[in-house]
Amino acid sequence: MFSTSDIFHIASKKEFEKTTLKVFRYQYDNNAVYRQFCEFLKKDKTNVKTLSQIPFLPIQFFKSHDVLSSPEAVQITFTSSGTTGMSTSRHMVTDLSFYEESFRLGFSQFYGNIEDYVILALLPSYLEREGSSLIYMAEDLIKRSNKPDSGFYLNNYDELTTKLVSLDNAGQNVILIGVTYALLDLIENREFNLKNTIIMETGGMKGKRKEMIREELHQTLCKGFGVSEIHSEYGMTELLSQAYSLGDGIFECPNWMQVLIRDTEDALTYVNEGKTGGINVIDLANINSCSFIATQDLGKKTANNSFEVLGRFDNSDIRGCNLMVL
Repeated sequence: MFSTSDIFHIASKKEFEKTTLKVFRYQYDNNAVYRQFCEFLKKDKTNVKTLSQIPFLPIQFFKSHDVLSSPEAVQITFTSSGTTGMSTSRHMVTDLSFYEESFRLGFSQFYGNIEDYVILALLPSYLEREGSSLIYMAEDLIKRSNKPDSGFYLNNYDELTTKLVSLDNAGQNVILIGVTYALLDLIENREFNLKNTIIMETGGMKGKRKEMIREELHQTLCKGFGVSEIHSEYGMTELLSQAYSLGDGIFECPNWMQVLIRDTEDALTYVNEGKTGGINVIDLANINSCSFIATQDLGKKTANNSFEVLGRFDNSDIRGCNLMVL
């Protein structure tokens, strides 16, 4: 069995690769769904010796199978959002400490001490349903900020506007985490000039607005909030880790997460830096489900192991991930 210290104390590329191969062998032995998938591809513990040889489970398996690598009881099941009649993903979590450690350490790696911020969460479509992993994370960050002003907002835009302006004018560092369509709703009839506030969009139009390319979206949000850049969070129901962009749509992963870009014509090969392909995610925090996920997202690797999200494959479900159309 793995502990959180095995996963979250990775300090080098070599250590990441070593731990990843250990996780692969563990999940091959303990995850029946993943093992069957590996066997279908004629891959097993003996012929996988590098990261690029590891099979990545298509993300759709979380809709049709119980993807588990642990015999322990399920503590919580996170579910994806979806329109009526659309099948949703189920991520069964047997040890919440891996998720909590992941998002807490991931946040601090990119933003520092949570207590330095007031956290405002504008996540109406997530708040209105059960089982959102994003709500679970935001709730924890709000609580751990130890700020009475931190909290959730649904559709009370006037109250949020007053709070934002007041806190920003007082010099308080604020992070406003918002689903994309709600951030656009907030600035539709209002104009801000924020100096101490980070705007973090989590993606998702939810059918409420037309899709926009990232450049247009971020330009609109920058103008509306009076900020120079828009931060983004890349996460999804099937992952227990998040990548963050501190501007320009370039995402970086925490030390226990990595992205590979697969060829769109041949899912078992990879393309070079700068080339567009499908995003495969290694998320070692997923130790008790599956750490190797082939997403429906299109992207490309950029310098220093960072990446861009460029869109999604045709016919993939529109879900609560950070997805922009090409």
